[in-house]
Amino acid sequence: MHIVYLGLGSNLGNRKAIMRDTITLIAKQIGEVVRQSSLIETEPWGFESPNKFLNACICVETELAPRQLLEATQRIEKDMGRAHKTKDKQYEDRIIDIDILLYDELKINEPDLIVPHPLMEEREFVMVPLKEILK
Repeated sequence: MHIVYLGLGSNLGNRKAIMRDTITLIAKQIGEVVRQSSLIETEPWGFESPNKFLNACICVETELAPRQLLEATQRIEKDMGRAHKTKDKQYEDRIIDIDILLYDELKINEPDLIVPHPLMEEREFVMVPLKEILK
C-alpha cells in the first residue's frame, strides 16, 4: 500500500459540492481517504480571476503505481467536467484541479509527472492544508 498526498482546488460552480464529489470519486477509484484537511478559500495563483478557490489536501492509501495514479486523477478531473489543464501554458479558472503532491518517499522526474510537486512549497494554498494532515 502506498501513501499519497493530493492537493485539490476548485474555483467554478458549487465549489464545496465539487470538492465533496471529487473526494468521493477519489475514494472509489484511487483508494481510502485516510485524512482530509479543512477547506480554505484562497485567491487565484498565477493568473487573474474574480473567482476565489476552495483548496484542500487529502491523504490516500492506494495500490496504484505513480503513473496509474496520474491517469486516475486526470480521469476524475475529466469526469468532473475539466477539459484541459492549462490553456496556452497559462493557468485559468477550473472546476477541479487534482495535483499529486507526494507519493511515499519517491522522487519522480518525468515530463508529465514530477513528485514531489515542484511548486508546492511556493503555494500557501497547498502548504497550509498539507501541514494540517501530514504525519
